[in-house]
Amino acid sequence: MSDSAPPAPDPARFDVAIPPPPRPFDPVVEVLPAGSRLFRSFSAAPGRHVSTFNPGYGGVHRFSFFGDPPVAVLYAAQTEIAAVCESLLHDVPLAGGRLLPEQYERTVLGALETTRELRLAAFHGVGLRRLGVEPTQLTSSPAHTYRATVAWGQAVHAAGLDGAVWMSVRCNTDRAYVLFGDRVHGDDLRVVADYGRVLTTGPDRDWLVDLCAFMKVDVLTRTP
Repeated sequence: MSDSAPPAPDPARFDVAIPPPPRPFDPVVEVLPAGSRLFRSFSAAPGRHVSTFNPGYGGVHRFSFFGDPPVAVLYAAQTEIAAVCESLLHDVPLAGGRLLPEQYERTVLGALETTRELRLAAFHGVGLRRLGVEPTQLTSSPAHTYRATVAWGQAVHAAGLDGAVWMSVRCNTDRAYVLFGDRVHGDDLRVVADYGRVLTTGPDRDWLVDLCAFMKVDVLTRTP
């Protein structure tokens, strides 16, 4: 018999019951002031830039897509570190792992500033308690539950709000955001011209290597 401890269970392997949004849907509303900075990690594909809303590509996400045609969304984070954790490191185990070149070389980090107040459903703190759900039932549930959690995004949209805010699962000191493209328009977000990171080579890749090393993630410079 081995004296070693059994491996810790992976919570993503267990079923999570996702309740439907309550009716009436009356969330705590968090106001994001004008001048707030948001960070995005996105693929540098032709025609895409930091303020581009996703019109429905990539299948179902936690709070999107819904509607016909789908309501476009923009996901962002409160800090550049949270933006990396919620994108490039989204599927890397907390115990550590690695990033291959094809997973980061086309990735760009950019920043936006709000030019007006945005009204967001608060899916954190007492905002979750008001709605009668736990983080594990909404904001930290595994990917296979997204077809159920998207109903919460639809409820936020139906309530007339600009989007939702919650604490990043992978960087839980910082907020994550989803904004709706038919509520938040181009002139509501200003591109921050003096910020940007292109992770292909140079100092920006070195920054990514150092950040990930701190979290026990190896950034490979060539595919093995």
